[in-house]
Amino acid sequence: MARNYPFSAIVGQEDMKLAILIAALDSSVGGVLVMGDRGTGKSTAVRALAALLPEMSSVQDCVYACDPNAASGTCPVCDELRAKLKVGGKLKAIKKAVPVVDLPLGATEDRVIGALDIEKALSSGEKAYEPGLLAKAHRGFLYIDEVNLLEDHLVDLLIDVAASGANVVEREGLSIRHPAKFVLVGSGNPEEGELRPQLLDRFGLAVEVKTPQEPKSRVEIIKRRDEFERNQEKFMAIWEKEDEIIRQQIQAGKKKLPSVKVDDDMLEKVTQLCSHLGTDGLRGELTLLRATRAYAALCGKNHVTIEHLKKIAVPALQHRLRRNPLDDSSSAVRVRRALEELFPEASK
Repeated sequence: MARNYPFSAIVGQEDMKLAILIAALDSSVGGVLVMGDRGTGKSTAVRALAALLPEMSSVQDCVYACDPNAASGTCPVCDELRAKLKVGGKLKAIKKAVPVVDLPLGATEDRVIGALDIEKALSSGEKAYEPGLLAKAHRGFLYIDEVNLLEDHLVDLLIDVAASGANVVEREGLSIRHPAKFVLVGSGNPEEGELRPQLLDRFGLAVEVKTPQEPKSRVEIIKRRDEFERNQEKFMAIWEKEDEIIRQQIQAGKKKLPSVKVDDDMLEKVTQLCSHLGTDGLRGELTLLRATRAYAALCGKNHVTIEHLKKIAVPALQHRLRRNPLDDSSSAVRVRRALEELFPEASK
């Protein structure tokens, strides 16, 4: 059986790993966009992290793997199962691994959203639905490599589902709606095309990755990869202790997250930063609020501080800045400059 490469064995790429960790800790942060060179561990990191997450409790016999504690009215399958329960009965739950689903560029619309069998519906009156990739990704990760090359009609679908948390399939007067909440992780090479602004805005965090240039790092990467492919069990055993530390950090962060405080003074700093940078709407503020809170929880802290804000500001805001024809600095540089100008005392 193929094993996932250990998360802790990934060399460098700290910004990418932190962004994925935060999104896994709090899915409301939004997805993660990773732009940069090919072969820099983007898909490896997503699969490695999913393997570290604790198994999720899911409704037995529900094809969407719903949470047994989810409210009624959100899933047609769970509602049917509830209707068959005796008074006071509970849905049966089983444990499942957190799903990681790939959405290939050439996928058809039916494969993505699922397909309704019209012939069966007309002949027998029975509504037959084959769930698609969005259904399989519910409560997990949906990974799209080369997301900037995704066809426009699929981009429109993703924007709708990401906004509503539900997938609606309508064909020939038939309609089905099911939950589809997932962490969207996209990657691509910016030299091959830009991402549509509407989809770009849906990613909570955005990071850039580059091929390591230091000879020592490059040697270490190829050594570890070669060792992994030659003897996966031995390699996994070597890194199990390090992975266990990250696993426990995630679990502790999830427990602490609901109690992390963000005071009004910090919220004012968040809005001050976004206003200074001229970000559109309020999604930047919301992402900063949620991501800094998740980062504080990951660090085991009870309150969000200016240091948490400084750490998260670039990935949360750099993809939300408009181009400035009078300033050819990168978005990341502009965000860091704004932090220095607005909060100089905190930077010392």
